[in-house]
Amino acid sequence: MNAALRTQLPIFDRYGGIRVLRHVIMDFYDRVLESEVIGHFFEDIDMVKLIDHQTKFFAMVMGGPAHFPDNRLAHAHRHLRLDHAQFDEIVTLLGETLAEARFEQEDREAVIAAIEARRSLIVA
Repeated sequence: MNAALRTQLPIFDRYGGIRVLRHVIMDFYDRVLESEVIGHFFEDIDMVKLIDHQTKFFAMVMGGPAHFPDNRLAHAHRHLRLDHAQFDEIVTLLGETLAEARFEQEDREAVIAAIEARRSLIVA
């Protein structure tokens, strides 16, 4: 596929769709679980279910075939009472994961911008 056609595709499609994205999200959560800042939030979580859910969420963020309303996102995080430092850790780990998965800088920035746009829904 030539570069011009590739850049017209959503980020989701440029990097291999749901199959590849699932591996990226699994790598992301390996990093999250090892984090001293946020790892404790996931101690009693069904990680298979969470990775499935988050793969679909990130598919939406990357222009793929999924939709999650903002109110659902806010409701899912309200009880966690996350602060900005914890959210920043998520963003850092996500950026590292996307870089290691060879997402181009512009695409990493677009994904992170989409997550940052939802900060107020996630941070208490």
